[in-house]
Amino acid sequence: MARSKGVTIRDVAQRAGVSIAAVSMALNGTGTLSAATRLRVRAVAQEMEYQADALARGLRRSSVGAIGLVMRSLDALGEYAPRGVDVFTRYIGAASAQAMDRGLSVMLVPDPTKRPTPPLALSLDGYIVTMPHVDDPVIDLLERRGIPYVTLGRDPSRPDFTDWATEDDGSSFGRIYEHFAASGARSIVLLRGTDPNAWNIDSEATYRAWCESAGITPRVYTSAERAGERGGERGGENIAHAIVDDGIPDAILCHTGRQAAGVLSGLTARGVAVPDRTMLAAASDSEHTRHSRPAISAVELHAAETTLALLDLLQARIAGEPSAGPVLTTARFRVRASSRRTDTNARCSPGRED
Repeated sequence: MARSKGVTIRDVAQRAGVSIAAVSMALNGTGTLSAATRLRVRAVAQEMEYQADALARGLRRSSVGAIGLVMRSLDALGEYAPRGVDVFTRYIGAASAQAMDRGLSVMLVPDPTKRPTPPLALSLDGYIVTMPHVDDPVIDLLERRGIPYVTLGRDPSRPDFTDWATEDDGSSFGRIYEHFAASGARSIVLLRGTDPNAWNIDSEATYRAWCESAGITPRVYTSAERAGERGGERGGENIAHAIVDDGIPDAILCHTGRQAAGVLSGLTARGVAVPDRTMLAAASDSEHTRHSRPAISAVELHAAETTLALLDLLQARIAGEPSAGPVLTTARFRVRASSRRTDTNARCSPGRED
């Protein structure tokens, strides 16, 4: 993928209608420019994404031996160390260790479209962007700057883009629904997030298709990821009350462990026994699912397998080689007490038991 040459101080000067010296003074806070001119030049520089750092300018055309990692789900959440959620640290750790084996460093970059942008953010060799959103401004920025990138999860706005990898979520979700059905479930609820990414969009499509094939009426509820610390749990508790009010289902699948822990708390408060009356599972394992009582069945993502595929795709893209994506990796559904019914007449479903 050919990189753009970047915006120069001359480009900014021409756009703003001032001299190069005036641009330098405006950006460095020196000289005797009027306040209006200084503000106008700075606005033009920001609009053009001009990078004034001399080191960054010099590195734009050469390899720096480092790649960026943008966690879009954490950007949207507004916190970068959510309590009890370890899936993100698994991805970060796996990508960093594997990159080091290839002689690369990994730089964690918060949303690079927000100001101030880290000085070297737009000089990295390439990016891994996790769970891009519909019309994601981060992807738009990387496209404009000609910076190679790959994505964890497909880009819902770019169906022709194939340099992505993820766990085979469709297979994992289907396995959970079959597990519920094998244990007698005839009404199944899906609780998903609201971020406009492929995980939320595709999971609902998979759920509705499965319900149609099974002759089950779909019931979809949503809980925003942006609620903050304990927000996922509180959201889950509130949704649990709404679900019960609408009719107690035989099973509930929540996207996240925080949602599932909250739903468990809400069901318990309403006197709904788990798993005897309602089975419960999560599509992403976490401390919440492992430490709940009963422990909650969940999908364990194999971060190392996925990040390995992403690094392969990114290095090929940097080298200008044809895409070998998309790549689907495997995940494991761990059956725990929250969906393991003791009824001896219920069939056992596939999955590893903890």
